Amino acid sequence: MAKPGNNGRVARGLQASKSWRALSVGCDPDSIRGYAQRYLEALLIAHYAQATVFTRTQYLARFAAWCEERAIATPGEVTRATLERYARHLYQYRRSDGRPTRASTQQQYLNCLRGFFRWLVQGQHLAASPATDLLIPRLPLRQLPEPLTLAEVERALNTLDPSRAIDLRDRAMWEVLYSTGLRRTELARLKLDDLDRTRGWLFVRQGKGRKDRIVPIGERAIAWVEKYLDELRGEWLRDAREAHLFLNPSGTPVTPASLTARGHQLFRRACIAKPGSCHIFRHTMATHMLEHGADVRYVQEMLGHKNLNSTQIYTHVSAGKLKAVHTATHPKARLARMDAPTQADIDAAEREAAAEAAALTDRRSNEG
Repeated sequence: MAKPGNNGRVARGLQASKSWRALSVGCDPDSIRGYAQRYLEALLIAHYAQATVFTRTQYLARFAAWCEERAIATPGEVTRATLERYARHLYQYRRSDGRPTRASTQQQYLNCLRGFFRWLVQGQHLAASPATDLLIPRLPLRQLPEPLTLAEVERALNTLDPSRAIDLRDRAMWEVLYSTGLRRTELARLKLDDLDRTRGWLFVRQGKGRKDRIVPIGERAIAWVEKYLDELRGEWLRDAREAHLFLNPSGTPVTPASLTARGHQLFRRACIAKPGSCHIFRHTMATHMLEHGADVRYVQEMLGHKNLNSTQIYTHVSAGKLKAVHTATHPKARLARMDAPTQADIDAAEREAAAEAAALTDRRSNEG
């Protein structure tokens, strides 16, 4: 069988993975494993993201093993009933710690099979897909993690001692995360040339969905990055060709996993019990901008969301602002009020709420 795809780096990484070996060792080209290999090769040729191909490799390897345990050898032997049994298996499966498979993971497994069988039909390997009308698990309502308050942001950042090298780098990284709302992978990929310190822009290359975007970055974050560049990065640099912005003491770029570990450590030091690590800074940035009057469409651009629906989970408003608008607009909110509110009433309530929010921000800043 030909080596997968044209991207050598991705192909070698895929071939080295345990799941790929499980699919490829001694497999019949006409078996589920054989067709799964060719499907994954097709994804590589179509320039699907590396993470997507790796994940689907794992899903298909597990499905192929499950089928072989039940003497189901070829894709043509897979029926709608087979897939329904597999869906029940995913639902009933328990990990070593007793926890079930999350609904989102079950959904991803079954959506992968939909794509696989659709590819088989398109290539005329099957007459019809048994997964066409397969019932996919519904996901629970998405719960927005509680963001940090402004006081908590400042408390967390102020636990870092800039006289310590690792803390100086971390302070620069967390300032960038809070200022821009980047994902951890996007932060890890930042290059020196991606930051325009003069104009206050950050170029995000190949974000989620392989899309580039430009986001503004605040003056405070830029100042901390400059301090890190001036005082530290050159000392850690081992290879002059290394272009990544944030480095480890060994001179290698930071990784998403290390960012998560540093984030957990930061929260422990700051005595912040809220769950999360890097992503909570993203949630917090979006929440704080919206609470202070940013249009949700601008926040959508900053976060790099394809659909506005992904951003609208952040559009909860503060209780104070909601109460002010309710008082101004509900005809029975006040005992003496019988007439409908005017636009002037609404505008006045919003100004009052904005002033309250600004005063609260000032108080939190002083407390911090």
